Amino acid sequence: MRKYRAYVLRNSEGRFYIGVSEDVAVRLAQHNSGGSRWTRSRGPWALAWTSEAMSLGEARRQENWLKRQKGGVGFFRHTGLTKNGPGS
Repeated sequence: MRKYRAYVLRNSEGRFYIGVSEDVAVRLAQHNSGGSRWTRSRGPWALAWTSEAMSLGEARRQENWLKRQKGGVGFFRHTGLTKNGPGS
């Protein structure tokens, strides 16, 4: 069975991007090389958080939950990230 991960990227301005991928490292490279329309002009991006491996359905549910929480207490509590700078 294929395994997927929800992930959170952060750029130098502290903005977040939330997605799902089977291979997060490859997807990060795509984001940084202009392969994704929304992230193209907002990079460079760094991996800030990734979930455990899970089914595609579970990863999509986690992605959607994180997007609904984005910028809120639940998002930061779940990922362990902070509002301050990359990697904080």
